[in-house]
Amino acid sequence: MTSVAVLGGGVGGLSAAHELATRGFDVVVYEARDVFGGKARSIPVPGTAADGRKPLPGEHGFRFFPGFYRHVDATMAAIPYGQGWVGDNLVGATQMMLAQDGGQNEIVAPTTFPSTLGDLGRLARFVHTIAVRMRIPLHEYVMFFNLLLGYLTACDERRLAEYEPVDWWTFVRAEECSPAYQEFLAKGMTRALVAARAEEMSARTGCAILCQLLQDMARPDGRIDRVLNGPTSEVWIDPWVELLRDSHGVTFVPGHRVTDIRCDAHGVSGVTVESADGPHDISADYYVSALPCEKLAPLTAGGLAAADPQLAHLGDLVTRWMTGAMYYLDVDRPLVNGHVIFLNSQWALTAISQQQFWALDLENRGDGRVEGILSVDVSDWDTTGFNGMAAKDCTEEEILDEVWRQMVAHIDDGSLTEANVLHRFLDPGIHFDPVTHHPVANDDPLLINTKCSWRHRPDAATAVPNFVIASDFVRTNTDLATMESANEAARRAVNAILDAESSPQRRCEVFDLAEPALLAPFRAVDAVLWKLGRRGTKPSMIGVNEAGNLVVAPMP
Repeated sequence: MTSVAVLGGGVGGLSAAHELATRGFDVVVYEARDVFGGKARSIPVPGTAADGRKPLPGEHGFRFFPGFYRHVDATMAAIPYGQGWVGDNLVGATQMMLAQDGGQNEIVAPTTFPSTLGDLGRLARFVHTIAVRMRIPLHEYVMFFNLLLGYLTACDERRLAEYEPVDWWTFVRAEECSPAYQEFLAKGMTRALVAARAEEMSARTGCAILCQLLQDMARPDGRIDRVLNGPTSEVWIDPWVELLRDSHGVTFVPGHRVTDIRCDAHGVSGVTVESADGPHDISADYYVSALPCEKLAPLTAGGLAAADPQLAHLGDLVTRWMTGAMYYLDVDRPLVNGHVIFLNSQWALTAISQQQFWALDLENRGDGRVEGILSVDVSDWDTTGFNGMAAKDCTEEEILDEVWRQMVAHIDDGSLTEANVLHRFLDPGIHFDPVTHHPVANDDPLLINTKCSWRHRPDAATAVPNFVIASDFVRTNTDLATMESANEAARRAVNAILDAESSPQRRCEVFDLAEPALLAPFRAVDAVLWKLGRRGTKPSMIGVNEAGNLVVAPMP
C-alpha cells in the first residue's frame, strides 16, 4: 500500500487525508498541536469548567460558509453525524447588519432573495437600495456596478493580466468618490471577506468573490451567509477525525511539529518532526504539506526551493494578524440573524451572535449562567483605536476593553451593556511579552490576498515528484485564504498523487466558480479579442434615465 505523510492537521490536511484514505492510501497525519482542525478548531476556554460542566466553547474566529462554497460542502456531505451528515449542521443566516458609528442607524439587509427576484436587473436594484440608504451618490453606484460588469465580461486571460496587478481600492476608484462609497463599497465589501484589505487585495480576486456573493443573493435557493449550528470541533472536526480514524484507517499523530524537510534529486528524502520526546525522522512514499505559508517557507531551505523555484517565493506572501475575541453574556443579544460588519471600526471588526444558531445547552457549560455568546473577529492590529493605541500595543485586557468600546460605538441602543459580560476570551494563539504585556507573536496569522500575489503562489502539484501542497496559499479557483481554498488545494494535491501513481482511482472533483450564463457570449468575444491583442469591451448595462432613476439596459 502506498504511504502518505500529511504534514499538518488543519482543514487542508484533513481534506487530503480524507480523499487519500478513501482511495486506498496508507495515511498518517502529523499535527503540531494536541488537537486537530488548525484555525478552524474550537478552543475550550481555560478555567471556565465548574461543577462537572464542560468549559465554555471558544473559537479562533467565527465560522462563515458563503453559499458559493462547494468543495467544503461536498466533504461535509460525506461525514456522518448522528442520523445524518455534518453538512446538515450548516444553517442559513437571513440577515446582515451594516453598523455605523456616531449614532447613525444600522442597516439590516436580507441575505436571501425571494424566488421572484433572480435576474441581474433586480439584483442591481436591490444593491442600489442599500447604496441609497448609505447615501452613496447614484453615479458612483452606477460606476461601481459597471466596473463589476466589465470583469464579468472579461476572459480569464484578461482578468489575470489586467485585474490581478491592480488593488481593489484603485480599481473601484475609491479616491475619487464619497466617504460613504469608500466605507461601504470599497472597504465594507472586503471587510466581510476578512482575509482581504481594500488597499491590498487584487481587483481580480475582489471581483470574483463579490460576484459569487451577489449571485448567491440572486438565486432563489441561494444564501450568502451560512454558519454551523454548534462549536466547530463538536459538529464538524471531531466527527471528521473519528470517521477517518475508525472507518478509513488514518493514523493521527498529535504533538509533532515539522522541523525539517530534506530534498535530493529524487524528491523528498525524509522529514524530521519534533515531539515532547525529541526529534525523530519519518518517511513515506509521498508527502503532503498542509502547513501555512509562514510555517513552510523556512523549511524550503532543505532543498525544496532549489528543486522547485515556485517554493522560493513563499516569503513574498503577506500575512496579517486576524483573530477572534469572544464575550459571554448573561443575556442573549442576537443583534441580527447573521453577521455584523462594523463599517467604521478602527480595528476592522466583524461579529456574530452565536447562540441563536448554536443548538447548545449553555446551562451545561461554564458556571451555567451564560445565555449568549458574541464572537468578534479583530482584523486590523495596526490602526489606533479610541484608546489611542493600536491592538498590537495593548495588553490583553486593553484589547478586550477596546473591542467592546468600538462595538458599542456602532450599536448604541443599549443592547450591548458591559454589565452583562460574564467572561471574555481572546484567542490564545496571541502571545504577550511577560514584561510589557504587549502582543509579540501570533501562532495563526492569516494569508492576505494582495495584488500580483498569484505569481508568488505555487501550484498544489510541485516539481518535486513526491511532494504536494494542500494549503490555502496555493493557486486555487477560490483564490482567498479560506477553508474552501484549503479543501480545494487538498483535492488538487491528491489528484497530483493519483496522476503520479497512474492510479485508476476516480480523481477528486474540483469546482469552478459560477459565472452568469447570460454573460457567456461577452466572455467568448473577449477571448477572441484577447488573442488578437485588442482591448476588451466595457459594457455599461446599468445607467440613469432622464428622471434620475436607476435603469438596466436590455441585453444586446
